[in-house]
Amino acid sequence: MDQIARRAGVNKQLLFYYFNTKRGLFTAVLAHGAAELEQALADLPPGGERPLDRIRVALGAQFDFLAAHPDLVTLLTQAGRSDARPFAPAIKRLVVHLAEGQGRGQVRDDLDPHLAAAQALVLMVAYLGLESLIATSAPPLGADEPTLRERWKDAAVRLVLEGVAAR
Repeated sequence: MDQIARRAGVNKQLLFYYFNTKRGLFTAVLAHGAAELEQALADLPPGGERPLDRIRVALGAQFDFLAAHPDLVTLLTQAGRSDARPFAPAIKRLVVHLAEGQGRGQVRDDLDPHLAAAQALVLMVAYLGLESLIATSAPPLGADEPTLRERWKDAAVRLVLEGVAAR
């Protein structure tokens, strides 16, 4: 807390006054990041008539948002057993699209929308949190590192869509 207070230009007691504990500050930062993500998703254009089109747009936007906020990705990967639920709005948005797709016969009926939505987000956060490690661990991937992030996003979105689409 001393280092945070110094970097923020405030005294430590002020941090404790507003957040009570380090966990309280951590939870507030996660909640702020989650609110920014939800606002970014709310500002999206509808994304098409079909639920699968809306899922594609939402997943791409989530990836782009997280890629643009690496500090948030770091916090999310360290959240562990936090009481914060930073992904709840993003997961709920995907669940709604997946359930609508099931109702229209475009998404597999045997799929749990909550599980699929959570897995899609984990795929993105895990990649972004481990991007440099992945690039160096798989030399063919790291060879085109400037385009690797976009390739990963496209492949991850396609993987999710092909996995959930009704056959």
